[in-house]
Amino acid sequence: MRVTHVFKTFAPDTYGGIEHAIHTLASHTAPLGVQNKVVVLTPGQPRRERSPHYELVRYKRHLNLASTGFSFSLFRHFKEELADTDLLHLHFPWPFADICYLARGAGIPTVLTYHSDVVNQARLNTFYAPLRDRMLARVSRIVATSPSLVDSSPVLRHWRDKIDVIPLGIEPSVPAPGDDVRALGFHERFGTRFFLFLGVLRYYKGLHTLVDALKGRDYPVVLAGDGPELPALRRQAQQLGLNNLHFAGAVSDDDKRILLKAAYGFVFPSHLRSEAFGLALAESAQQGTPMISCEIGTGTSFVNLHNESGLVVPPENPEALGAALDRFWNEPEQVQRWGEQAYRRYETLFTATRMAGSYRECYERVLADQANRRASA
Repeated sequence: MRVTHVFKTFAPDTYGGIEHAIHTLASHTAPLGVQNKVVVLTPGQPRRERSPHYELVRYKRHLNLASTGFSFSLFRHFKEELADTDLLHLHFPWPFADICYLARGAGIPTVLTYHSDVVNQARLNTFYAPLRDRMLARVSRIVATSPSLVDSSPVLRHWRDKIDVIPLGIEPSVPAPGDDVRALGFHERFGTRFFLFLGVLRYYKGLHTLVDALKGRDYPVVLAGDGPELPALRRQAQQLGLNNLHFAGAVSDDDKRILLKAAYGFVFPSHLRSEAFGLALAESAQQGTPMISCEIGTGTSFVNLHNESGLVVPPENPEALGAALDRFWNEPEQVQRWGEQAYRRYETLFTATRMAGSYRECYERVLADQANRRASA
């Protein structure tokens, strides 16, 4: 089975959740007999590469408007890239892919993973909606990453009859020699118990609320990551006189794993629907670390189930977030139970193996449906 994935960007140009999900999916469906090709845009030179599990094709990005990359060369060669493909896998949102698909992708069975509503460019939805709806009507199946997203999305509610739910999965975590020593170093640096946020410091992560929630509290909190919000967060912490907030900067994959394991609790205060799933929550569950997140109507409250794997609080509410931190700190036995349940939830729902198997089954159903339609035509 030959599958071509299409998305607007990929590592090392960017390191977002969708890029990571595509890499994980392609890597873990390869042992199941899927030959994957990943077609993306790059600001650098176009080229073809080969990883152990998939072919990577980078087309030159010629234009970037409203967070949407355009490539004249990809549009020109889109049909050629699909010539040896059994199934096309689109990753939404990316309006330019909709244009390519509608203009040059007719007839090919297509699965679309709906990762997120369009949030940041919502003003343009009036103009984009007709194109989006034509594309969603044409694809064979739509995959949502959580039932919460299906229930809350104003777009997906119109397509329930063609939606499957397949949660994102993450790679296995493999401990390395010396992890315990490095974890001890983090505890010596930050404290025996500390809260952790890990990720890119973006506007929708709600970290300003976390900083506000720390006013009058002395729990150690570590922000591990870099990003555009860092200067504002530093200023906010300085204005509040916080000396228990540690800016750790960007960390390696190994340190990320060790920090997640060492943390007392993982805090993920994203307050906008741009945070459609929260892979970092699944990574925290993988390490058996309970979570505090916000109810924003997306997959974050599916990954972190309230009172099972941690606590879910209202968004942009420092008082509620602070109360959740208080409860964590004062109820260590409950925190341990939440951590154990978080790990069981990861094993049941969020492994890369489970995701890959579910997508392989979805691909097979789509191809079988098309074969049946052709036979009855």
